[in-house]
Parts: sequence; structure tokens; C-alpha cells
Amino acid sequence: MSDYAKLLSAARDAVADACVVCRQVQKALEQVKAITKDDKSPVTVADYASQAVVARRLQKALGKVVLVGEEGSTQLRQDDSQLYRDATLAAVKDVWADATEKDVLDAIDVGGASPDHAGFWTLDPVDGTKGFLRNQQYAIALAYIERGRPVVGVLGCPNLPSSFSDPLDTPDSHGTIYFSIAGQGVYEVHADDPNEKPTHIRRLDHVPGEPVTACESVESGHSKQDDTAAILAKLGPSAPPVRLDSQCKYAVVARGQADAYLRMPTKKDYVERIWDHAAGALIASEAGCAVSDVLGNSLDFSCGRGLEKNKGIVCAPPAVHGRLLAAIKELGLAPR
Repeated sequence: MSDYAKLLSAARDAVADACVVCRQVQKALEQVKAITKDDKSPVTVADYASQAVVARRLQKALGKVVLVGEEGSTQLRQDDSQLYRDATLAAVKDVWADATEKDVLDAIDVGGASPDHAGFWTLDPVDGTKGFLRNQQYAIALAYIERGRPVVGVLGCPNLPSSFSDPLDTPDSHGTIYFSIAGQGVYEVHADDPNEKPTHIRRLDHVPGEPVTACESVESGHSKQDDTAAILAKLGPSAPPVRLDSQCKYAVVARGQADAYLRMPTKKDYVERIWDHAAGALIASEAGCAVSDVLGNSLDFSCGRGLEKNKGIVCAPPAVHGRLLAAIKELGLAPR
């Protein structure tokens, strides 16, 4: 087994565990809210539990790892957070039966490492907070970054159906997981059967003259949707947007359910975080899409925790990607 194959095997197991944990927390939304007296608590519990089981799986398979995660246990360790600790421990026991409170807290803190240019993992344990709370789309996004570029990526989409005919605003009973090694394509399995024979995913290029379908966040605050509409108008006919939260959007474009994912900067000084794009960008590019910032620059993951050298995101098959960049430039929407 090659080094990358070994990394991917560990990452697939880790994300599969996190999918199980997150699905169980999401099914118990109301119970968790009742216990903690906090409407946002279920996603907090899922974040902590997801990061803990991912860190544990990676360490179990690979030994010591460098993991740059979104969460830390500082708040969870506070005296007034006992209810959260109890709920998080209960959640991880679905896949980690003998876990103790200390085990969970220590596993969460594995994600507090600093990026290592030679190679490190980055994790968003629950990407799509509001989608999770609406019982809709969210993702567990795990990637291994080596010398500034993602080389292994796993994107767990617990509520995303594999069939294009199924609705995106209700949770699918199976969900999907996408995974890739750079240069080796993208594969899909059901989230509830991660060891099934994978399906190879390959994006066909857009047919000229057909309407362009954009993939947008449900939350308008995540991107300038008016700018997206203006950009698409430059391209000609467009179809109603596909709206869903999280890095699931990368998967939807990668598999051909939508033709473009644009994330137009909402603030001049906003910097995208690496865990919000590393796994998704690799999945999309390995499926045959072009992924860049709004200026056409490749995404640079060598700057620490942020995409400091990039502004916004443009993901689309090649025939559409270039036209999108041209429209952005023509409309004067690219930051200087």
C-alpha cells in the first residue's frame, strides 16, 4: 500500500465514523436542546464529537498526526460545560464505546496543531452549521495538505442523496462520501455503507448553449448572491440555482448536478479558511472541474490556516470556468 493509500484508508474510516456520530446527534436535535437549554447546542456537540472521533481514528491508524482542526476543548473543559461534555461523550460512544471524558477532550485537542509545510491534516468537523440545525445539508471535510496543496481528501455528506432526483432539502437515509488521492480521480460510496464497492465520479464538461446552473449557499451572507446572478446573466440562459449548505456544493458540481459554485467575497479583508475548501476543492478538481479564486489564481494552502493569497472561489467545469472569470472581470467584481 502506498503512503497516500494508507492516508486515504485512515481518512475514510475517520470520516465514516464522524458521519455516524453526526447523524445520531442530528436525529436527537430536540433532546440535546432540551438537555443543554441551548438551541445551537446540537451542532456544538456534533462539532466536538466529530473532531474527537476523526482524531482518534487517524492516530489509531497512523500514530502521531499533525491535525489542524476548527475546534479546541478549552470551552468544553470549563466548569459550566458539564452538560456539553456529557452530550459529547454520549455521541462518540456510537463508534468509540470505551471512550472516557478525558479521552474525548484529549482527542479534540489533537486538532490544535499548527500547519506543517511538509504535510498535515485539516478538518472541518461539521461544515454547514445552519444546514445541520435545519436538518438539511452539512459535511465532514478532511484533507491532507502537502507542500501547499491537498493530496488526499474525504468529504462526508451524511444527508446528501446520490440520486439527482431526490430532494436536497430533506435528509437522505443513506448519505454519501466522496474521496480522492490527487491524480487518481474521485469515488463515491454511501455514508451508511462505506465499505461498498466505490463508484467512479467523472464530471462531463458543460454543453455550449445549455443553461448554466449555479450552486449557492442557502445563507446569503456566505457569498454575494446578487453578484452571482449578474455573473451568470453574462453567460446567457441560466437555470434556478441549486441551494444547499457546506462543501457539499463542491460535490454537487463535481458530479454534474450543478455547473458552478461561486463564493464572491462579502468583505474586502475576509480570508477563507483552509478547512472550508481543502477537501472539497480536491474532490471537484479530481472530478474534472477547474477550481480557482475569482482572479483565476490556484488556491494556495501554504499560508497557514487561511487562504491569504486568494479571494473568493470559482469552481466549474473548464468550459464554464473561463467564462465565469471573464464575466467577473468585465463586471469589475474582482478585488484589486
